[in-house]
Amino acid sequence: MKARKSYLTAVLALTASLGFSQENKKQQDIQSIKSMCGCYQVQFNFTETFQYAKDSANYKPSATKHETALEWVALLENTPNKIMLQHLLIAGPDMIIKHWRQDWVYENTDLYSFYKDNSWKYSKLNKNDVKGQWTQKVYQVDDSPRYEGTASWVHVDGKNYWVNTADAPLPRREHTKRNDYNVLKRRNIHEITKTGWNHEQDNAKIIRDNKGKDVVLAEEKGLDIYTKVADSKCEAAQKWWEENKALWKNVRTKWDVVFAQNKDLNLEEKVDKKTLYSHLFKLKPDAPKTETDAIIDRFLK
Repeated sequence: MKARKSYLTAVLALTASLGFSQENKKQQDIQSIKSMCGCYQVQFNFTETFQYAKDSANYKPSATKHETALEWVALLENTPNKIMLQHLLIAGPDMIIKHWRQDWVYENTDLYSFYKDNSWKYSKLNKNDVKGQWTQKVYQVDDSPRYEGTASWVHVDGKNYWVNTADAPLPRREHTKRNDYNVLKRRNIHEITKTGWNHEQDNAKIIRDNKGKDVVLAEEKGLDIYTKVADSKCEAAQKWWEENKALWKNVRTKWDVVFAQNKDLNLEEKVDKKTLYSHLFKLKPDAPKTETDAIIDRFLK
């Protein structure tokens, strides 16, 4: 009996220790995610590395890209299991562009995976397979879906990073320039650094047919370097967001209703010859929710 009690005590102690260790790890994860907020000078770098086109003599690779910008990353939601970050691009003193959004959801089981041609496949993940993981849900400038992936944050040897591979639509930098591929398979690495954070990418440009067969057309390397600067340099973006955040909360709320249906999603590329972001970007900050709802409804197939 004494030996049994000793065994039970040891098991309980180990369980408590594992629970504490897991919570400790989660807090490290949260700290890493939230450290991506703030004002950043960003360097965007992309170059094609390999080409596999059959007609290689006439294939035209994308030009190597080196651009810089100032970007404000705002913390919109901060709960134990969900962290929402909104990127705002500062294109000039009076020109703020609502950029991409990234939501981080802990042990998420609802995943929308990009397929092709403005369509996403819904899947229900096994809760045991996502234990301790964070799903990064990336949204387009109009808060429609872009890509999602789940993985564990890694904290080792003084490094803090998250790695995942997910299919995505063409990036905006190529969307109006290329039509020879329709899926970008993105291997994303988010790493926290002493000066900010890096978004490293190893991407494959894929042609996917109607049967789901993939042919790799080319590969590219991407490295976006976020260097932290004084928040005061992003005051224009902070002010713009205060004036426009109610409008975009209405947009997000509508999308939440759509995603909660937990089924495959198909969107129109254009309505009245305009993209969804074109319709939404022209609205005034005080536009009613009924108006944003109606616009999004027209894009749902």
